[in-house]
Amino acid sequence: MKRLLLLIAVLLPIACSESRTDDALTPAPPEAEAETPAPRPEPAFMPRTAPLSRNSEVAAIFSASALNAQVLRLEAALARAQAFHGVIPQSAADAITAAAVPENIPEAEIDAEYAIVRHRMVAFLNVFRRSLDEESANYLHYGATTVDLYDSAAMLQMREAVFEMIADLRNIELQLFEIAERYRNTPMIGRTLGQHALPITFGKKLSGYIGENRRHIDRLASLLTRIERSISMKGAVGSYLGMGPEGLNVEARMAVELGLPAPYPDDWHASRDVFAEFALVQAMIARTYGRLGQEIFLLQMTDIGSVVEQRPDGAVGSSTMPHKVNPSLSEALIQHSRRIPRLAEIVLDDMVNFFERDNTSRPNQAIGEVTLATEEMLGDASRLISRLRVNEDRMAENLQRSQGWILTQRIVFAVQDDLGREAAEHHLRDLAAAAETGVSLREAIEGDAVLSPLLAPEELDILLDPGTYLGLDAALVDTVIAEARAARQSDPVRGDNP
Repeated sequence: MKRLLLLIAVLLPIACSESRTDDALTPAPPEAEAETPAPRPEPAFMPRTAPLSRNSEVAAIFSASALNAQVLRLEAALARAQAFHGVIPQSAADAITAAAVPENIPEAEIDAEYAIVRHRMVAFLNVFRRSLDEESANYLHYGATTVDLYDSAAMLQMREAVFEMIADLRNIELQLFEIAERYRNTPMIGRTLGQHALPITFGKKLSGYIGENRRHIDRLASLLTRIERSISMKGAVGSYLGMGPEGLNVEARMAVELGLPAPYPDDWHASRDVFAEFALVQAMIARTYGRLGQEIFLLQMTDIGSVVEQRPDGAVGSSTMPHKVNPSLSEALIQHSRRIPRLAEIVLDDMVNFFERDNTSRPNQAIGEVTLATEEMLGDASRLISRLRVNEDRMAENLQRSQGWILTQRIVFAVQDDLGREAAEHHLRDLAAAAETGVSLREAIEGDAVLSPLLAPEELDILLDPGTYLGLDAALVDTVIAEARAARQSDPVRGDNP
């Protein structure tokens, strides 16, 4: 009886907390975009946060016109920096800056010029010079080299892409907040090595993805600092030959003109580690969402049925079996998680380079490809989360499939004072063999000469209820979300983009 009273005393606060509404359990978030959710309609869960749209901002970032615009921006910043240090006349810098607008470099004219000179930068400069007076044209691209301009332009493109990815991950984060808070107390079976292990809540399961998603945002924010320091204007072999004695100062001033921190002093072109890191972080993000896709794919199997990936109206699951509702977006995430790391490997391979800067695998093109694939994946992940429907009844049924045997650990804790911990574990392990005959854990205990006298029927009622054996799952969900909400306040967002 003493053990029963203690057990009730422990469970009573849990039962009381589960009786409160979600809004009472969740503190008011510190930001306007995550206000306390309005009452949710039942039985279907309708998320407030809209999924990501299919519009590809990243495609625009890596388009030919956007690349040309970045090169214009760099040429103008270089000219202003050179004029600041007296390398070229201020009048030339002013003229170059005024002319550095996309309208002055029509792509058709660049393509036509390229067909003659067969060099992309020379074609670009020849067209650009047509908008300048003769003196100013002489100071365009003064002492610079192609690789500096195009690699720096790639860094500016990557910088914009990082802001896009952070925005996408933040949107997904809000979606995960909603569904995790909704199901913070919803019991389901936890599985290890594919087997039923112990009860958890669905919110707890999702909280792991919230934490992982948040760490990816942190990785991108950290990467952003290295991208911003990777603007380079060191000349053909990285020693400022052609840039003159003010080369170091011009490069530093150029970064100031672009609103960026001081550049790295080393000539990094041959190492290309920042390019590789940019691609590899995306490979990690892809693995995360491949795992999410695989988990949802498995949880909606007919034999499990814990969740459903709701298909759009009119969508057909199978061409020959009308009853099937085949997974779609979860399957897509698995495929993305295989493809994106392969694309990232192309960029990683380019770290093994030749001499000063002879990159041979056209990595800038691969960078665009991997980022476009990542954006597509994040869009699919967001839409999947928005369509996810939880089957709480099936989760409850699955909790009972082992006929109580998932609670043997709890029984050990209940009788260890009487039998000793090791003896209790051995006894329950031996008793578990009865599960193969279809006997429930309760039946096994009630028929056991050792355990039956130790556990009263009313105590077994509590001990064998998996919904009261959830540990600190609800508190864990609240803590993970609270920490992520706090971190959102310092995320780099597009408003910081110069």
